[in-house]
Amino acid sequence: MKRGLVLEGGAMRGMFTAGALDVLMEEGIEVDGVIGVSAGAAFGCNFKSRQIGRTIRYNKQFCRDKRYCSLWSLLTTGDLYGMDFCYRQLPEELDLFDNDAFDENPLDFYVVACDIGTGEPVYKKCNKVEQNLLEWLRASASMPLVSRIVEIDGHKLLDGGICDSIPLAQMERLGFQKNLVILTQPADYRKTPNSAMPLIRRIFKRYPEMVKIMENRHLMYNRQADQVAEKEASGEILVLRPKEKLPVGRIEKNPDKLQAAYDLGREAALERLAEIKTFLAKEE
Repeated sequence: MKRGLVLEGGAMRGMFTAGALDVLMEEGIEVDGVIGVSAGAAFGCNFKSRQIGRTIRYNKQFCRDKRYCSLWSLLTTGDLYGMDFCYRQLPEELDLFDNDAFDENPLDFYVVACDIGTGEPVYKKCNKVEQNLLEWLRASASMPLVSRIVEIDGHKLLDGGICDSIPLAQMERLGFQKNLVILTQPADYRKTPNSAMPLIRRIFKRYPEMVKIMENRHLMYNRQADQVAEKEASGEILVLRPKEKLPVGRIEKNPDKLQAAYDLGREAALERLAEIKTFLAKEE
């Protein structure tokens, strides 16, 4: 029975996920596959490369660096999160991503992005760094209105959370029957309609399918959240989530708040560590 991790996005709420993943790595807990959306993919790749502490380390160090995330970056490059800094300088020079460890780890790693032409999710299996991993991570985490469209393999892509915010169903379709789902919102959270829709309709008028899914995204998310709750109640899946709203903004510049969200993720995983180990135990 294949065991999987399903990682929701949420920009800097992903520090909660990073904390939980670090505990799993410290405890030697392994799975057969990971699927990540947006920050879930960008931070979750460190689980496959087995780099404990890397996510919280570089985010705290560079959260106030204008090259990393800033209005200056948006105005000068078209991306709120600087493409060259985040996806070249950071992993190749400043806080090295372990390409060899990522490639050698046999678990399957899936990234979710949204094709804005079709309005459909694109699921990319990236088991090797050379499989355009960093570009797929960038696509998955490219938030509408503050990011340039990423073109890969004939797709025009943006944030995977637009199309499939909690890709549990996709993981099940791939044959993963025992899934640990890590969410970045509390159990009672439900999305409301997007207040930026007038601007989105103007900016993306050439992409009517994109506009349609953005109009209905709250419905999709809430349906998925309900499905997760039902499967959790039946014992089909295990879910880690914050007990209440995280003390961190989507675009957070305060290192102490990032640390607080990370610590809450660690606490959530440690609190249920025995349960996680039993649930994800490999069957002989």
